[in-house]
Amino acid sequence: MASSLQGAMSAGIIRSNPLGTSAPATPDQIANALAWPIVACLTVHALGQLSYPAPKAPRRYAELKVRRIRDFLPRKLAWTTAAIFGYAALAIAWIAVLPAYTAVPPTPPGQLPPEENGYMGQGQDGRIPGLELALWLGGTLLLLALGTWLVLLLIARRRQLETLDGDDNRTLRTIATNRLLRTVATIAAGLASIAGNFAAQPAPGATWQSSWFNVLGFINLAVLAAMWWWRVPELPSILKTPQATSAKTLRTDPLTHGAARLSISLGAVLGVIGGLALVAGVVAILVASRPLDPWAFPTVIAIAAAALLAAIAAGEVLMTRNYGQPEAQARWPRQPVSRGLLSFAIGSAAILAVAVAFAVAAEAQTPAPKTWPAVLLLSAVVAAAGAAAILAVRRRRGIPEREGEAGLDAALRAISLYRIVRTLAAYCLGQAAALLMITGDAWYSVFSGGGGEYPLAPSPAVTVGMVLAAIAVIVAVVPVRSLLGTIPRSDPAHLGERAQ
Repeated sequence: MASSLQGAMSAGIIRSNPLGTSAPATPDQIANALAWPIVACLTVHALGQLSYPAPKAPRRYAELKVRRIRDFLPRKLAWTTAAIFGYAALAIAWIAVLPAYTAVPPTPPGQLPPEENGYMGQGQDGRIPGLELALWLGGTLLLLALGTWLVLLLIARRRQLETLDGDDNRTLRTIATNRLLRTVATIAAGLASIAGNFAAQPAPGATWQSSWFNVLGFINLAVLAAMWWWRVPELPSILKTPQATSAKTLRTDPLTHGAARLSISLGAVLGVIGGLALVAGVVAILVASRPLDPWAFPTVIAIAAAALLAAIAAGEVLMTRNYGQPEAQARWPRQPVSRGLLSFAIGSAAILAVAVAFAVAAEAQTPAPKTWPAVLLLSAVVAAAGAAAILAVRRRRGIPEREGEAGLDAALRAISLYRIVRTLAAYCLGQAAALLMITGDAWYSVFSGGGGEYPLAPSPAVTVGMVLAAIAVIVAVVPVRSLLGTIPRSDPAHLGERAQ
């Protein structure tokens, strides 16, 4: 994941401003930008196969059947990967006929730009001949396909693991093939996205545009999401073992306490509330305000977070009413929040503080309405809602525990605290993303090099904001699977006693 094609996304683009962000345009630059991700990907997968332990038993287990690549190749994934490779080849062939553009340098300080073209003062980017970039991308795609076949051959012919039976060994090869194909399919879509960015580059002139949209880049994101969620096979030996504790098993198990079922159901309710709040807020913004008010997006994020925190607090009140008793001892978890989650939440708050500082510096240079005061006010409201939710968890009445249910009350409190901290961390990242995307255009004004010339490349703040927004959405929906196993269940002998 660390080796990506992001550094080659602007391959073939000739920057007009040499002081700005650079793009690989010369043969050595393009080769370096394209080679390292491909080599890193294939090397990691090859090392994964070569590093399996050698047989140590006195007798080696061998299969008489010859292992072939197609025996371990997932059919649907293989055809999907082949289609993506074909799509990338078509995109590369498309740019092979595109002409080159000569970059127009920016107007030197003290001189006025030509009257017929206002963009001449900032400069206009050019590009190399399309055939030259197509040869590099086509060679990279062929190298990726050849390397994929070699790694597949290595997967098929590597030695067996003596501690696994035949079914597990075959499935293990299928798992390795699955991961390899998903990765190389994403890289192939990335090569097509590079071609799309090159093709979308406008020609310098009087009608030159400083921004454009890469359609193939959107397809690349769709391929990334599809490959991310593609199911990985499971070993037959794991499928034969008892299923791990999950929300579904706890909900359907008659031995699960009613309070635990309520807590599990609350997780599904939180997902619905968060989704509805975001959808309703975005629709209200698009319908009601043109142009968008600087308070709009921060308000939507704050409403969603406050609604989630209010639902968690309401769940604690409902749990107290249905299952809590004044005489039951309230048990606080030994470690209310894990160190990892707490550190992540603190880091998210620090990121929000940095984003606010950047917004203050950016918006100080313009008389337009400020966004950061709204974020500070809304953050205070969300922090108060989070404190109220934590107080509701802390003061909830204890739940009586029978034999076999020791630790139930503490486990349910830990789950609620996890949800609260998770929501606050996602809020901080989402609010930081909104600030960076709203004020990102002032990046080069805040961090100017002193020469007064600003490159036309997209602001890094906007890119960082998009990444933070994606992380915030992922964090907001991460379930509490790790804590479900801490929910105790009573013995079957006490099931009839509870029913009475």
